[in-house]
Amino acid sequence: MTTPPPYSPQHPYVAPPQPLSPADEKMWATLIHVGGIFLSFLAPLIGYLVLKDRGPFVRAHTATALNFQLTLLIAWFAGTILSVALIGIPILIAAGVLAIVFPIIAAVKANQGQWYRYPLTIPFVS
Repeated sequence: MTTPPPYSPQHPYVAPPQPLSPADEKMWATLIHVGGIFLSFLAPLIGYLVLKDRGPFVRAHTATALNFQLTLLIAWFAGTILSVALIGIPILIAAGVLAIVFPIIAAVKANQGQWYRYPLTIPFVS
């Protein structure tokens, strides 16, 4: 005679994350763009993983910032490799300028509640 399997308790219900208010979405989107200047792709990556389900505005801005920072990482890598032949030096200079200018523009747009897409960006995350 076989015995029934032991009782397994049900897993508790986990509520979905609460959506952010529009003001909070703007604040987090702005901080993610500014964080990209100082922390490269880490700030947008952490922001995307934590905030992607909290609202469409913050999801779009974190994905856009992450795509830009990953594209910039590729440009840094290519510029470093090509700097051996002196071709990469202009790439590194351009990437350095764009790494500061574009996130500032994006942060201002996010703070104003406007949608923004970085130019010259490869879409890795949607």
